[in-house]
Amino acid sequence: MNIVVLDGFTLNPGDLSWADLQALGPCTVFDRTPPKEVLSRAAGAEILLTNKTELTRATIQSLPRLKYIGVLATGTNIVDLEAARARGIPVTNVPTYGTRSVAQLTFALLLELAQHVGHHANTVREGQWTRSTDWCYWDFPLIELDGLALGIVGLGRIGRAVGELGAAFGMKLLASDPTAKAPPPFGRLVEIDALFRESDVVSLHCPLTPQTSKLVNARRLSLMKPTAFLLNTSRGPLVDEPALAEALNSSHIAGAGLDVLAVEPPTADNPLLAARNCLITPHMAWGTRAARSRLMHVAVENVRVFLQGKPQNVVN
Repeated sequence: MNIVVLDGFTLNPGDLSWADLQALGPCTVFDRTPPKEVLSRAAGAEILLTNKTELTRATIQSLPRLKYIGVLATGTNIVDLEAARARGIPVTNVPTYGTRSVAQLTFALLLELAQHVGHHANTVREGQWTRSTDWCYWDFPLIELDGLALGIVGLGRIGRAVGELGAAFGMKLLASDPTAKAPPPFGRLVEIDALFRESDVVSLHCPLTPQTSKLVNARRLSLMKPTAFLLNTSRGPLVDEPALAEALNSSHIAGAGLDVLAVEPPTADNPLLAARNCLITPHMAWGTRAARSRLMHVAVENVRVFLQGKPQNVVN
């Protein structure tokens, strides 16, 4: 079957190989595909792989040869799953490749908020230490995580991995997840508003659904402690961005660490880009070579077993 990858660059900017996928059939890999070129590039595809290139109902209905859609990620909101189901086209994803990498970046953001390592390293490079009257200095309050309450919204694999890291730092763990049948081994389950009230750090690890869109809104931000931090390495639209910018700029909360935004790349007028004590990284938590290697392996296996008539990781 003819295989087309619409946007392979972020998965493989050159340090991985497409050889295992190419061994499964004729394969064309595009680094990026603008919306106006999706139909022409996908026209001959029976197997179509996409990361962030959107496959709408109209697009899916316009590809009569299409038999399979593989998402090179965990989230599948860029594919019209119902339209694919109506055509009998399985849609697969890669569910577990980035757990440790995302948890690691979550704590990288938290540690930067707590100790401003990057800032202080830059001041040393700029000569501030050589000019210092004292043998040490710090420009921000330094915060010890031990004993602070970490509230985790969503107890999937990543949420649990973040909880394990928090426990290792001596943090008290709270969690909120309406699907959880039992509390995690590292903490206790609470209702979500209680989590926002009680936590010193709130970390989002839930999927984006109609129910979780703008989960973090002005009302919930008003529940948080003025010393609290918000972390989001999940999905940008979980947060009402103007409300968060207002909470930061008014010092209603102490800071935020975000790896995702509602629109990516962000527009220049996104209020969080200039918000007080708001660290933003460019959706890179998933991007370690180890995580991308696992993603590539599972994505290829998804195609391989589909060709064998035994599809796996089907989401529709």
